[in-house]
Amino acid sequence: MRNNKAFWAALDDLVASSRVVIDRSKGTAHPRFPDLIYPLDYGYLEGTSAPDGREIDVWVGSLPDRKLTAIVATVDTLKRDAEVKLLLGCTSAEASDALRTINSGPMAGTLIERPRT
Repeated sequence: MRNNKAFWAALDDLVASSRVVIDRSKGTAHPRFPDLIYPLDYGYLEGTSAPDGREIDVWVGSLPDRKLTAIVATVDTLKRDAEVKLLLGCTSAEASDALRTINSGPMAGTLIERPRT
């Protein structure tokens, strides 16, 4: 379990040391896929990097503390890449909404909820 705790702690440090930028508000459409409506605020951690050459993506839920509650591991068949998206302050229902949205197009994802300690 040591590695599991270290993994979540490293992500906590990354989130704590980065500014969250929301560039797609809840209820708005994806710029290239207008049928995809974001069920939560969506953005990125400023100053980070992901395999697609952009910053690490985040979904932000309604919990006030914005703590890291889960991640979604994704595979995008159009971009031919895999990456991790962070879920901050998400309830279980919001995490399910984010996952359903991710799985509604050419991307496939799996939800990994943070273990409760």
